[in-house]
Amino acid sequence: MSPVGKQSAVVIFPGRGTYGKDELGYLARHHSNKTEFITGVDQWRESAGRETISSLDNANTYSAAKHASSINASAIIYACALADFADINRDRIEISAICGNSLGWYLTLAASGALNPANAIRLVDTMGALMESEGAGGQIIYPFVDEDWRASRVNEKAIGEALHAGRTAGNAFLSIRLGGMAVLAGDEAGIAAMEKSLPKTQERYPFRLARHAAFHTPLLAHVSNAALEQLGADIFSAPAIPMVDGRGAIWTHAATDTDELHRYTLGQQITETYDFSKSVEVAIKEFAPDVLILAGPGATLGAAIAQELIRHRWLDMTSKADFSARQKEDPFLLAMGRDDQRRVVV
Repeated sequence: MSPVGKQSAVVIFPGRGTYGKDELGYLARHHSNKTEFITGVDQWRESAGRETISSLDNANTYSAAKHASSINASAIIYACALADFADINRDRIEISAICGNSLGWYLTLAASGALNPANAIRLVDTMGALMESEGAGGQIIYPFVDEDWRASRVNEKAIGEALHAGRTAGNAFLSIRLGGMAVLAGDEAGIAAMEKSLPKTQERYPFRLARHAAFHTPLLAHVSNAALEQLGADIFSAPAIPMVDGRGAIWTHAATDTDELHRYTLGQQITETYDFSKSVEVAIKEFAPDVLILAGPGATLGAAIAQELIRHRWLDMTSKADFSARQKEDPFLLAMGRDDQRRVVV
C-alpha cells in the first residue's frame, strides 16, 4: 500500500528500438540539468573509444546507421531512461516495482539499485558492443492480436505455422512475447521461411526489424559466454526496489542471490525467450499499481503494454477503443516520452 496522498506506480523501461529520429535531442530537451550523470556516461564512452551520448543526442540529423546501432542505441537509451526515472516526482508517486523489455531489463537493474551507475553503463555498453560485433541472426515482428487489439486465433495459428516452417528450413524461435506482438527470431534461412509463411496483415506485417540480432535465443549463446567472462557477479547488488524479470520472476531486496542474478542476466536472459507480457502481467497483479509509468525515450512500447492490459481485462478494458477512452478520461499508463503525460509524472 502506498503512503497517504501518494499514487503507487510500476515503472517500465523500454527496449532498444525506442530512440528514433523524433527522439533526437531528448537528453538536451529534458535533461540539460543532469550534467554529472551525463558526463559520467560520456567519460565511460570516451574511455572505451566510443562516441559520447552527448554528441549523438546533439547531432544535427538522425542517422539510423549511427543512432540505431547496438553500440550507440543501448547507451543513449540507457541515459534517457535513467534520467527520466530520476525525474519522477517521489513526493506524489511511490514506486512499487520496476520491469522492462529486453534492454529494459538492464535499465531495471540500474534503476532498482541492483547495479550502481558505474556498473550499469559498463553492463549496457559491454552488451551493446558484444551485440554489435558478435550478434547473429535477425528478428521479425507479427501480431497475436487483431486491429482492435483483441486476441486473434488466426494470427496465433499463423505464428505457430511460421515457427514450424522456420525450424524446418533453419533455426527459428519466439524471441519476445511483446504484449499483442510476437517477436520471432532466427538465422537467415529461418527468418526467410517465416516471412514466406506468414500472411500479410494490417498492411505492414510481417515486419523485419533492422539492425536487430536474434536476441533471446540460443543463437546468441556465444554472446552470453563472452558476457559471463567479461562481467562478474560482483557488479550486482540486491535491489532496493522489487524487479520483475523476463520470466515474470520477482527479485526483492531480501530474496536476491546476486550470483543467481548474474547467471540469469548474462545467461538465460540472453539465450531464452523474453516474456515481457508475463512481466507486465505479474507487475499489475502482484503490485496492483495506481498507474504504470513508461520511461522514455519514445512511447512505442505503450501499445504492447495496452495490449497486455486488454488481454487481462484490466480495469475492464477489452479493446483498443476501451484503452483509448480510459487514457483520455483517467490515464492508467503515463508515457514520459509524451509531453502531456510527462507533466503528470515529473
